Amino acid sequence: MIWEISKEFDFCYGHRVWSQVLDVQFALKTCSTCRHLHGHQGKIIIHLQSDILKDGMVTDFGHLNWFKAFLDDTLDHKFIIDMDDPLFATLLPHFQDRNNLISHEEGYKTVDFSTILDEPEHIIEMYEGYIMVDFIPTSENISAWLLKIVQKKMDKIGIKVSSLEFYETPKSRSIVYPG
Repeated sequence: MIWEISKEFDFCYGHRVWSQVLDVQFALKTCSTCRHLHGHQGKIIIHLQSDILKDGMVTDFGHLNWFKAFLDDTLDHKFIIDMDDPLFATLLPHFQDRNNLISHEEGYKTVDFSTILDEPEHIIEMYEGYIMVDFIPTSENISAWLLKIVQKKMDKIGIKVSSLEFYETPKSRSIVYPG
């Protein structure tokens, strides 16, 4: 037998899909509104799987509390921007020197605030809102990124992530499977 459990997480975030080009035959227009800066109320569903039960469970749901903390501390109310986005220089003008960014184990970068201590508070607050990644932040890419983060952590307790669903809106989602 194979058992699967899932847990849902909500967070607010912003992004921009700068590379998107639509086929007018299907989309009825050529410019996607996702090319604009915009935000979403996202939802993630993590599916965990095992062929054995320990204490009658795949794992305790509490073993995903770290992920809720990661979302709250890292992504909630943040703007995810691709470092190759043509607007990067406009939105983060103080950080054209990529050496002034802090790399995080989970595959994203944040501003090194020690380099802008003399800036006004509103500039510092603006930079607090950016999470920089090296991929276009589509729902597919975000879900693949989060799946890697979750699987790396779950490997420590021998649990497989069977899939991760990422709802960009209540009616639009991507699903990624390890592979």
